[in-house]
Amino acid sequence: MSTVPEVSPQLQEQLTRLQQLQQTLQIVITQRQQLDLELAETERALAELDKLSDTSIIYKSIGALLVKTDRQTVLKELQERKELLNTRISVLARQEERARSKVKELQQKIQDRLKPPESEEASVKI
Repeated sequence: MSTVPEVSPQLQEQLTRLQQLQQTLQIVITQRQQLDLELAETERALAELDKLSDTSIIYKSIGALLVKTDRQTVLKELQERKELLNTRISVLARQEERARSKVKELQQKIQDRLKPPESEEASVKI
């Protein structure tokens, strides 16, 4: 019959920290996915604008309204939005990378603490 060993307060703290890091990582991944979708939508809109002439009639959505505007204004706004999205995505990518690294490091520390100590005989054998 196997009994569950008691978890030390330090190990419990590490497990709690790991769970928090995993949640943070999931939030960052979700935010990045949302921005990726918004970037793709912005790029599609820019591609459609490239097909139009400067004299084309364009309507821009502002809340519940559609407002007539010129192509150049919308083009400039979308290009600025694309730059902003790319910047935010790269920041989130770095955050995701750091979070993944911290999760992996903490998982390794926890695994090392959970390993049974090797007997002297096993460590002498080569």
